[in-house]
Amino acid sequence: MKRLWILLLLLAVFAVPARAEMDGDAVYTLYDGQGNELTMRAGRMFVGDEYISGDDRLYRVASVDDAQKTARAEYIGPATLDEAAATAFASLIARAESEKKIAMYSTHSDESYVPSDGESSKLEDAGIYDVGEALAKSFEERGIEVVYSKETFHPHDAGAYRRSRRTAEELLKDDPDALLDIHRDAIPAEQYETEVDGEDVSMVRLFVGRSNPNGEENKAFAQQIKAVADEEYPGLVKDIYIGKGNYNQELYPRALLLEMGTHEIEKEKAMASTDYIADVIAEVLYGESAKAEESADAGGAASGVFWVIGAVIVIAVIYALASTGRLSAIWNKIRRTGSEMTAGAVGKKPDKGDRER
Repeated sequence: MKRLWILLLLLAVFAVPARAEMDGDAVYTLYDGQGNELTMRAGRMFVGDEYISGDDRLYRVASVDDAQKTARAEYIGPATLDEAAATAFASLIARAESEKKIAMYSTHSDESYVPSDGESSKLEDAGIYDVGEALAKSFEERGIEVVYSKETFHPHDAGAYRRSRRTAEELLKDDPDALLDIHRDAIPAEQYETEVDGEDVSMVRLFVGRSNPNGEENKAFAQQIKAVADEEYPGLVKDIYIGKGNYNQELYPRALLLEMGTHEIEKEKAMASTDYIADVIAEVLYGESAKAEESADAGGAASGVFWVIGAVIVIAVIYALASTGRLSAIWNKIRRTGSEMTAGAVGKKPDKGDRER
């Protein structure tokens, strides 16, 4: 009998965090104190969960009605980045600049997109891996090494995070700069549909587990990403949900769960958003983005052209001095050479009188 009680106690201890980390079919709706809808999520909401809205307003869940699948949140104030967490995160960024490496996996390996994949759950060739591969490619195009585990962790139940934990631990042995768990949500499509730079894409929700010692660092990471996204690509990042559970994020201070769209949205829209979110994460981790690199390349190319022009002009001066010894002739040759090299942009073609001298 004593052994039975011990067994029941152990089951109770482990069942609570497992239940908290299961994104099931139940969709909960979060309201503010005035009854205005704030957001929805596929999975149970808990008292103490926090929510950072798209306009950076921080809320905390004060009550939950499981029968109605609703929750009420109190407004805390503007969502500010914790100074201590930001300082710690900055030191991690500095260490990450030496080698660029990101690790990725997908705990809910069956997640798919109904309009594109035909169903929301597929045990093989799930749509979430197409999105993950698109994200990995976007990172690689920015010179970032990506290790993306394609292991599956079926079934989609309360034990999925326990099973994926081993993979997360293996990925961390390579000391990546960030550990990303790629998911998709299961709420209505209109909650995620948006447009970025004139392109129809899916929003991205950032999800942080609050029941872990790295919670503040994980949250700071998410807030940094949202801040950069809001500046560079307004509307890309939907919001940040800080929910009960750890989601394997206690393993690393830069671990994050990305909700890439929802089951009702076209997979192609989620894939299209990967280039933008990769750009944002690259800027947060390494202080650079594709935009910055393109600008630098363009500036470098222009600078190179003018260096060549300058060298040619110097040679022309030396040649003119050696062949004529006249300053006026030197100037004419410089103008002629510069004009010919730049199609008239530099120097001035000599007039008829100059050509006849």
